[in-house]
Amino acid sequence: MTDKRAVLETLEEYAAAYCTKDIERQMAIFDDGDDISVIGTGADELCAGRSDIQALFLRNFSYATATKFQWHWTNVTLRGGCAVVAARLTIHLDTGEGPMQVPVRWTVSMVNKNEKWKWLHRHASTAAGSQEEGNAYPVGSSVD
Repeated sequence: MTDKRAVLETLEEYAAAYCTKDIERQMAIFDDGDDISVIGTGADELCAGRSDIQALFLRNFSYATATKFQWHWTNVTLRGGCAVVAARLTIHLDTGEGPMQVPVRWTVSMVNKNEKWKWLHRHASTAAGSQEEGNAYPVGSSVD
């Protein structure tokens, strides 16, 4: 198996664990150290350390059930024992108010430890709705 394939398999493992709300499986994707981090799409979703990250995932699990991660684009960069994945995906969710689809952009930083890729950081964001396609910045915004 190529390193790129092994890296991408961690994304599938993450998706499977997230969809089944398996917190132990979810956390096993990350490095064992307490210096891991996650940035989510919510304004308050800035987490460092295993306990804060686990609490974030458990909170997310309580709000909705993910049914599918639909990958649209991925790019893998490998340098020595490190990898960075950039991705665009849609997460399909079942909520108390019905089904929902969330378009997300991801960056995942990983390290290879004992022949296994482990996540150090995951950043998720949504595209800026205030910025029209083709513009470098939101039009009409100003900072005083």
